[in-house]
Amino acid sequence: MRHVDFSPLYRSTVGFDRLFTMLDSLAQPEGAQTYPPYNIERTGEDSYRISMAVAGFSDDELSIEAHRNVLTVKGERKEGNGEGSELLYRGIASRAFERRFQLADHVDVVGASLKNGLLFVDLKRNIPEELKPRKIAITASSAKAKQIEAKTTA
Repeated sequence: MRHVDFSPLYRSTVGFDRLFTMLDSLAQPEGAQTYPPYNIERTGEDSYRISMAVAGFSDDELSIEAHRNVLTVKGERKEGNGEGSELLYRGIASRAFERRFQLADHVDVVGASLKNGLLFVDLKRNIPEELKPRKIAITASSAKAKQIEAKTTA
């Protein structure tokens, strides 16, 4: 996404600087959630896969819910790093997260798996038969066209 520079507008307008500051802040992804990182890939014509890096989370610490075209993935680590051990440095993130994905119409969650610290969520688009495009046959018209003449009354 390109960054829009509003500085020329600051010079030529008076009283709208707050508006331009708000527009500029909306374009910045500072408030956007970046944890955990994820990929979205197309695995077939109507199938997709979301891959999320959830290192350190076990399958019972993760929950996946699909409701009304919104897929929600939550993770909450259980504290406890072992009996009698003391943590000297924490470099592995153990914070809870909640990530939401807006799904298109007719996209269903097929399944999910956790392997090597990656959570894979498989999606499939199932378009109903009545919504699929259909081919309309074109028939050729005959060369002899009948002309109907109206009788005029005098």
